[in-house]
Amino acid sequence: MRIEKDFLGEIEIPDELYYGVQTTRALHNFSITGHVINEDFIVALAIVKAAAARASVRTGRMPAVIGGAIVKAAEEIIAGQWQNQFVVDCIQGGAGTSMNMNANEVIANRALEILGEPKGNYALISPNNHVNMAQSTNDVIPTAIRICTIRKARKMIEALAALAAAFEAKGEEFSQVLKMGRTHLQDAVPITLGQEFQAYAEAIKRSMRRIELTVQSLHAVNMGATAVGTGLNAEPEYIAFVTEELSKLAGEPIHSAKNMVDATQNTDELAEFSGTLKVSALALSKIANDLRLMASGPKCGLNELLLPAMQSGSSIMPGKVNPVIPEMMNQVAFQVIGNDLAVSMAVEAGQFELNVMEPVMAYNLFNSLTILTNAVNALNSKCVQGIKANVEHCNSMIDASVGTVTALLPHIGYEQASLIAKEALGSGHSIKEIVVRKGLLTAEQLDVILSPGEMTQPGIAGKQFLSQP
Repeated sequence: MRIEKDFLGEIEIPDELYYGVQTTRALHNFSITGHVINEDFIVALAIVKAAAARASVRTGRMPAVIGGAIVKAAEEIIAGQWQNQFVVDCIQGGAGTSMNMNANEVIANRALEILGEPKGNYALISPNNHVNMAQSTNDVIPTAIRICTIRKARKMIEALAALAAAFEAKGEEFSQVLKMGRTHLQDAVPITLGQEFQAYAEAIKRSMRRIELTVQSLHAVNMGATAVGTGLNAEPEYIAFVTEELSKLAGEPIHSAKNMVDATQNTDELAEFSGTLKVSALALSKIANDLRLMASGPKCGLNELLLPAMQSGSSIMPGKVNPVIPEMMNQVAFQVIGNDLAVSMAVEAGQFELNVMEPVMAYNLFNSLTILTNAVNALNSKCVQGIKANVEHCNSMIDASVGTVTALLPHIGYEQASLIAKEALGSGHSIKEIVVRKGLLTAEQLDVILSPGEMTQPGIAGKQFLSQP
């Protein structure tokens, strides 16, 4: 055991632990969610600490030997080591001080080991004086949140791009599959299944563009702002150097915020980014709804799509197969929408020079990015790629529908078309049968007018027949 102390007193720390007194107090204070710091956020914290140490060595404020050991320890964390030493709860008081000190203590003690010194020898390498040099929780945590969000967003964009490509491929595959379009859940006019799937792809690509746009603002960080944005204890050279080092380590064009006080006070850019995730979730949930409806049945529903069978659907009803992947997508979307509300409330709750609610913002942002990325990947690989069209059934519903009569309006007029639609609904005869029987158009003309190429494109279906008597 080793004894560590702060101004509140002394605490015994087991020798094998890399964290120290501040982290231990946080463990006692914040047993809230049962979730420790997100592993990607741990990496982001280590990136910040490595960049800060490099910058302080460059200014001459930190000895190169100490700075080198700190950087090496941080690099080990970036590579995935020592994750089990980051133990504080993700929701905590103090604006993230416990998370910052958890990182400071782990890095300090590992750096001491690298130099052949025992853990706890803070006179040589201190969590506060060295690992936290020229820093405050109030610039470390916001910067790490942004870096983590950017890196997670890249994975999200990749997942969305793959899903959009899968929908586009299915759009091509289904380009000649004619089916009923629906408005108000009622029969409308025909559309191709390919057109529907291409529309889904476009909605997803629009989500990608929103995320890419909002991610750009997150590259501006307040590193070097220290406590309230004034930069006290951070030399101007350090501020310039630290963003350079952050850019190298993160692989992103990180730069200093234009107004450091503003960047320390306000977190609206996190709300903006969270909002893009919410909008993406809304679009994905709508698509999932459509897939579930089109796959409903198989005997008593729409039965236009055949989704991959992923598991038995019922504990009591034999042979039932449910659309479990779209249902999962819906539920993830609901969670993301709820997370966005939590982020919004936290952003509003800031006062004066600092928003202390950043831990809950990070918790919900990272949760949204993780589950949404996972859900998109699952929707792609376990559903969309394996979807098949029930072409025969789609054709039968087209034949049975009165919606096709809309394509005949330029040829027979609205009033006549209304009478035909009414007769079709009452008699059970098809639109085509009635029109031919009444001698309004020939069967050959109707084959052209009611073809997918004519009904699903701009213009008048069978326009060439308008000039004929």
